[in-house]
Amino acid sequence: MLSHAGNVFVLSAPSGTGKSTLARRLVQEVPDLNFSVSFTTRKPRPGEVHGQDYFFVDDATFDAMVAQEGFVEWVQVYERRYGTGKAWILEQLASGRDILLDIETQGAGQVHAAIPDAVMVFLLPPSSAELSARLRGRGDECEEQVRIRLNYAKHELSQFPGYDYLVVNDTVDLAYRRLESIILATRCRRERMGAAAQGILDSF
Repeated sequence: MLSHAGNVFVLSAPSGTGKSTLARRLVQEVPDLNFSVSFTTRKPRPGEVHGQDYFFVDDATFDAMVAQEGFVEWVQVYERRYGTGKAWILEQLASGRDILLDIETQGAGQVHAAIPDAVMVFLLPPSSAELSARLRGRGDECEEQVRIRLNYAKHELSQFPGYDYLVVNDTVDLAYRRLESIILATRCRRERMGAAAQGILDSF
């Protein structure tokens, strides 16, 4: 179990729900929120940047990190692997910074086991039809891959009871405001603000 000073936010969602877009906006607009960049063995999509969207590595590099216990969590999805690097996470948490992890449900469960007070947030599509349209609209997957993603999306959606907050991405702006509210409210919890409040009390 990892000890930490900052808040940990875990954001999960089926592929195509808009999770990555919202995660990037949160990090850009919410002060003192840092994005945890995952490692992956999949190839970059057009426009994705190494070290910004993901750390794109080959299987041998990923295998070496697993052997050295270099991940807080790692999973295999769609014949590709994804993992959250332990060293960076520990550094951020020790400094008191808040971090946002954009990971799928299996990895989220591993993070929750390691960090029980992590705030778990699940982003849902408005409907299966809307998710199907979004996936096909991206144009970077063959029809077979789209069907695989839709089948896995059903499995991921069944995991929502393990999350603290559920947000439907019907419109990006509304979903963003809901996610931002969760972060800001968490920062005001007594458990996080108790020391500051005691300091103010002691000043009287």
